[in-house]
Amino acid sequence: MQPVDFTTLTAACSELRAQWLPARLEQVYQRDRFTVSLALRTMNQRGWIDISSHPAAARICVGDSPPRIPDTFTFSEQLRHQLSGLALVSIAPVSPWERVIDLQFAKRPGEPALWHLYAEIMGKYSNVILTAEDNLVVTCAHQVSAKQSSVRPIQTGQPYELPPSLTDAVPSAIESLDRWQERISLVPGQIKTNLLKNYRGLSKVLVVSMIRSANLDPEQSTDSLNPHQWQQLFQRWLYWLQCLENSKFQPSFTPEGYSVIDWPKPDEKQPESESENESNSPNPLHPEQNPLPNPSVQQLLNIYYTGEINQQVFSQLRHQLTQKLNNVLAKLRLKANTFKERLQQSADADTHKSQADLLMANLQHWEPGMKSISLPDFETEKPVVIPLNVEKNAVQNAQAIYKKHQKLKRARIAVEPLLAAVQEEIDYLEQVEAALSVLETYRNTQDLQTLAEIREELIQQKYLVVSDYRGSDKNAAIEFHRYQTPSGFELLIGRNNRQNDQLTFRTANDYDLWFHTLEIPGSHALLRLTPGTVAEETDLQYAADMTAYYSRARHSEQVPVVYTEPKYVYKPKGAKPGMVVYKQERIVWGRPQQAPASS
Repeated sequence: MQPVDFTTLTAACSELRAQWLPARLEQVYQRDRFTVSLALRTMNQRGWIDISSHPAAARICVGDSPPRIPDTFTFSEQLRHQLSGLALVSIAPVSPWERVIDLQFAKRPGEPALWHLYAEIMGKYSNVILTAEDNLVVTCAHQVSAKQSSVRPIQTGQPYELPPSLTDAVPSAIESLDRWQERISLVPGQIKTNLLKNYRGLSKVLVVSMIRSANLDPEQSTDSLNPHQWQQLFQRWLYWLQCLENSKFQPSFTPEGYSVIDWPKPDEKQPESESENESNSPNPLHPEQNPLPNPSVQQLLNIYYTGEINQQVFSQLRHQLTQKLNNVLAKLRLKANTFKERLQQSADADTHKSQADLLMANLQHWEPGMKSISLPDFETEKPVVIPLNVEKNAVQNAQAIYKKHQKLKRARIAVEPLLAAVQEEIDYLEQVEAALSVLETYRNTQDLQTLAEIREELIQQKYLVVSDYRGSDKNAAIEFHRYQTPSGFELLIGRNNRQNDQLTFRTANDYDLWFHTLEIPGSHALLRLTPGTVAEETDLQYAADMTAYYSRARHSEQVPVVYTEPKYVYKPKGAKPGMVVYKQERIVWGRPQQAPASS
């Protein structure tokens, strides 16, 4: 993940100052343990400013509205208590070339600041710290004890100290080419490495893009550059400094991440006016997003980091849920196999009864010391060998066999409902597993929401125990998979059990058709029909193909799919989410490999 460097932070703050100062702070909400959001209102707009101390995605930018979930974090509660109703009057760096921003709050614009909210955007050392006028720390996102850092502990009630000053040279536009070249090439090495070592305010991403814009290899040695190449690189260096000084940024997505500098092409003169600085080149698409064609710095940062963090959370959450399901299903299947073995044993109960009856009818054939006795069957007259206990007589042996019959019979009566319950639980979890199998990779926020709904469902069903569990936003819109059949009818497909229930029992009407794979875990599908319309064979086949694709049998060639009217679909009393029974169904063979979603 690309970190926010000094250039990006400068661009973000420049845009924030132009659009959001002054502003009244109306609300504070903490999204997670790293990100706090400030609701600001100006004369023209209202929005949320995200300040994140995430170790890999620290940033400050305009974000989306937070979910409607209660905020239980103490850090945001303290910020609300101290800052609500005040005016944000300044967003300024604390010192040149430092990635620490001072957000100042006063009673009203033009008055002295009463509170300072310091956003330290410094990778894994990032933090958000609130101080009063006396410069004492009131609260912070992450407290740092003296044991954790002897250089710079951060504790409430202690004076706020800036991070240790950087020792590298300060980039300057008045530095000559010869002095700049001498500093970089004093010890021969890779261009990118020597630039990073000798100047502050640089990042690997910035340096690599700067060098490549000069048509050079970032790993090229400094002693291999000719005078013309040095001149080209120096021009890019000056162009970067000019962009910082004049706040001229051109945000765009790149295949590797993003950039806020529109670098001139090789041998292209750096622009001198605003009109010449405009770039008409198209923005490459970010691989995980569908970004705006010409995003602002705020939009770019919000889209990029929201997508990257969501992708990380998606991978971690999917792994957690998959592992949990695999473990629970393995235990349940083992239990089911044990019950089946006991039922198989109890299947011999009737055999034992017939043997006891046979022995009682032929007591005269028993002799002391017999280990077994062979008697003709009542019906077939075929010999039946009955094992005997030599220490018991014939009647006692028959009684023992009767007791065994009764024991096996009682075991069958006890085990059958237990096996049915375990099998019902397996069927339910396999339904959840089928929903997870479709979510192989992260594509959009709906995928993460689907996983979050599955996680919440497993918590509610007591399969997951989470100490800091916070329920999801109950008012969040449900986003079904949506497709269009050849005749133009809408096909809705649930993404998980919650959506399956919503689709089947709340969305469906009397004219629709309900689809599901036959005795195979999978999603519910709903073909929306209006009064007086009839689905063609091609529509039914399309719906069956899509239903088969969103099932556990998605890799099969053909899958049996049932469809019926929604009024014939029922949820048994006490059934788990997504589990239904149906009647008056018809069958069509789905072809998941030919479903449009599989391409």
